[in-house]
Amino acid sequence: MPDQRKATLHGLMAVLMWSTVASAFKLSLRHMDPVQLLLYSSLASTACLGALLAAKGRLGLVFSMTRRQYLRAILFGALNPFLYYLILFAAYDRLPAQLAQPINYTWAITMTLLSIPLLGQRIGRRDLLAVVVGYAGVVVISTRGNLAGLSFESPAGVALALLSTVVWAVYWIYGARDDRDPVAGLLLNFAASLPMTLAACLLTSGLVPKSPLGFLGAAYVGVFEMGLAFVLWLSAVRNAENTARLANLIFLSPFLSLVFIHVFVGEEILPSTFAGLFLIMAGLAIQRTAKAKKAP
Repeated sequence: MPDQRKATLHGLMAVLMWSTVASAFKLSLRHMDPVQLLLYSSLASTACLGALLAAKGRLGLVFSMTRRQYLRAILFGALNPFLYYLILFAAYDRLPAQLAQPINYTWAITMTLLSIPLLGQRIGRRDLLAVVVGYAGVVVISTRGNLAGLSFESPAGVALALLSTVVWAVYWIYGARDDRDPVAGLLLNFAASLPMTLAACLLTSGLVPKSPLGFLGAAYVGVFEMGLAFVLWLSAVRNAENTARLANLIFLSPFLSLVFIHVFVGEEILPSTFAGLFLIMAGLAIQRTAKAKKAP
């Protein structure tokens, strides 16, 4: 039976976790390279998801899938976590957290654009307006408000942050057809990605981070960003009487994240960051109204 109170509580807990991870990314990258952070956070997430499934008596789902589903885990694992987080962590390594974090929220707008060639969908005027407004926010944030000069803060970092939204959008477009149990499927994705990440780590940065403190950050990212937050949000969606109202909680996350970035990372949040984030959130809101209008 739906339980809106439980849905709201679990949704708020997931949003709170997501709000802290930009700070966790940035702090962890002070002590280890992006590929090392990916390796150790993926290990932590795999252990976390496995423990959650075992606690619910559902770990057997991991061992009872078809060959096609196991092959799908390899493909999806290559997209997420391997490519997505490797690119995202590289972006955070080059950009201030207050720049990388808002750009990452444009993935839903990116998905609208990718649905044209990948799904053959048409987009309306509201969708186009959402794209323009959302990416205008990216320009404001990336240039620190210097629109006349168009001098971007680390063009490579901005490009990586935008590329991560492409990978994430592709993952969700094709993941919508995934018939596996969501938690068991995600666990298999992480497990399948571990050999890829280990090989990348051995070929580039090695296994030993700059500081043992990096392991703490990787454990936090793996357990909360990659593990618990997903499970809590899934529970919230399953229990929600009104999923649209629940989805509005997502709009809290980027603004809470800026507070944590200021307090824990020590970045002075620029007015241009707030202005650009407002545009991105406005673009997402326009996109949601467009979808609501199309819905029967």
